[in-house]
Amino acid sequence: MDTITRPTGGSLAKLAGWAQRHRWLAVALWALVLIGVTFTSRLTGSAFHDDNSLPGTESQQVVDLLKNTAQSGASAQIVLKADNGLTSERAAIGHMLENVRALPHVRSVTGPFETLSPDGRIGYATVTFDAASTDLPYDDIVEFADTAKQAGPVKVALAGDPVKRISEGGGPAEGVGLLAALVILVFLFRSLLAAGLPVLTAVFAVGSTLGVITVVSHFVDIASYTSPLMMLVGFGVGVDYALLIFSRYRTEILNGFDREAAARRALDTAGRSVLFAGTTVIIALLGLLALGLGGLRGVALSVALTVLMTMLASVTLLPALLSLFGKRLERGIRRHAVRREHGKAWRRLADGVQRRPLAPLAIGLAVLIGLSIPAAGMRLGFADASTDPAGSTTRQAYDLLAEGFGRGFTGPLAIVSEDGDPVALERKLASTPGIARVLPPMGPTVLAFPATSPQDAATADLVTRLRAEVLPSLPGHYLVGGSVAAATDFAGAVADRLPLFVLVVVGLSALLLMVVFRSILVPLKAALLNLLSIGASLGVMTLVFGDGWFGAQPGPIEAFVPVMIFAIVFGLSMDYEVFLVSRMHEEWRRTGDARLAVREGLASTGAVITAAGAIMVLVFGAFLLDPSRMLAQFGLGLAVAVLLDALVIRCLVVPAIMRLLGARAWWLPAWLDRRLPHFALEPTS
Repeated sequence: MDTITRPTGGSLAKLAGWAQRHRWLAVALWALVLIGVTFTSRLTGSAFHDDNSLPGTESQQVVDLLKNTAQSGASAQIVLKADNGLTSERAAIGHMLENVRALPHVRSVTGPFETLSPDGRIGYATVTFDAASTDLPYDDIVEFADTAKQAGPVKVALAGDPVKRISEGGGPAEGVGLLAALVILVFLFRSLLAAGLPVLTAVFAVGSTLGVITVVSHFVDIASYTSPLMMLVGFGVGVDYALLIFSRYRTEILNGFDREAAARRALDTAGRSVLFAGTTVIIALLGLLALGLGGLRGVALSVALTVLMTMLASVTLLPALLSLFGKRLERGIRRHAVRREHGKAWRRLADGVQRRPLAPLAIGLAVLIGLSIPAAGMRLGFADASTDPAGSTTRQAYDLLAEGFGRGFTGPLAIVSEDGDPVALERKLASTPGIARVLPPMGPTVLAFPATSPQDAATADLVTRLRAEVLPSLPGHYLVGGSVAAATDFAGAVADRLPLFVLVVVGLSALLLMVVFRSILVPLKAALLNLLSIGASLGVMTLVFGDGWFGAQPGPIEAFVPVMIFAIVFGLSMDYEVFLVSRMHEEWRRTGDARLAVREGLASTGAVITAAGAIMVLVFGAFLLDPSRMLAQFGLGLAVAVLLDALVIRCLVVPAIMRLLGARAWWLPAWLDRRLPHFALEPTS
């Protein structure tokens, strides 16, 4: 077959040409970046820090007041149980505690015989360290845990932030997700080499970013869950972006272009879509800054940087790899050319949807709206040991403390009297329904233990009742703090700032779509459908993790997960919108036939979008294997959103709506068209 070598002139085509001409330099630069930042991050180590502060809220004021009187340093609890009473095992327990006191970084040990349960069978010792949990050497924490468990016949369980560091072992999520992605790509391209290029591109991009944020964590507050979350998103979008470009490269090869021209054309078309789609994801993530929640800023910036690196790798590293392996790739592409067969199937689907558009539209909307309904009952909170795996030592410690001291013992409420009477406060709290026990005042502070667990909705209702009804009846002013109060304040802060967040993210994304597609209805449709897919994913997450479907531990959803999922899913949904509608727009500009544009757009991108969606679902879904409940929530929410977006929205709802809109889908008032800047995803040639 004769090959076509007509060049394209876009800036991305020129970038692809540079990467092809200097392919070894491009690969070497990426390799040096990956090796350099990885080596540097190994030398510096990480300094990730979870900042859940909410300036201006009641719970944060209590934290600030108590911080001035509390000792610095982490603490842990050694929870002990003896059926015949702890005092009968005093010698064994005392020997163990002496060994613990002699360990590095241990400042003090108090209890457990001063903190016994009413029946004398359960008690706990509090161990205070001389450094924060993240600053304690990992090996020293392991030594502490091993030493604490040497208490003879006494049952021992451990609780506290240092213990969580050694109990939160990483799961196989990343490896399983990448392996599943590779399998799908092999089936799609029928070549291990072709399948490996998108995965290799994602590994370079995510690996480089991981090293960067590890070093930056020493200077900026970045949450401890940022690394797995950025790998979750980075691998998904990295493989998808490279897949889109490679798929277009394969199409151009089959259309008769030589390898160099095919790569340039792929970058000049699919590359533009990748840059635009990645920009929408970054905008959605940076929209989290509008919430003003300090703990999310570092996460948002880190994940946005990951997406930026995947975009750069897709338009610089991938063309170099295509040039290096071009001959072998071309032979495989021509040998396994199945493009037209796939196109026929997707054309039949498009024709079927367009013949009776109301039926698939109604079915798709019913699925999305039905799955969104449970999200209205979502309850937010912060994770505690009650939702840890049943066999973990932290969960065993929680169960023992609840058994010995009551279900609310691990989540006390701290009520601080600013100008009132602490004694009167104690008496009032002791007579308040829902409070099981009240300790004598410690200065202006009174600790009250709820009768229900920290994860129980009744405990959150108790906080609201104390603030709204109980405490205002006393003279003076009082502040309610504690983990449950903090979760309540966080949920309130998110609810107050959510309209601005949604306006920023949806508004900017819709404006970008309007500029690219020269349409008002296409961006409006995209925004509404993206909101529905987000609502459906949150609804499924509520059913599973909130209500305990499929054997999951029921409890509140981690307070910051929904807004993170909103930002990520909205951006990723825009990816598929851009991939599909850009091809429809290309056909509309070429033919002016709205029905043909829908059919050819779906025929050209249906297989790629489905494969990309399947990859993301498997990468995200693999995080259900992670022992972290929070990461499992992220994985499920993102996987459900992408599944619904790729199958229900892109294959059924969008073609149906575009058919009903017809040529009106591409309408833009002339006065607005003159004022908007021009940015085309398709080259003008």
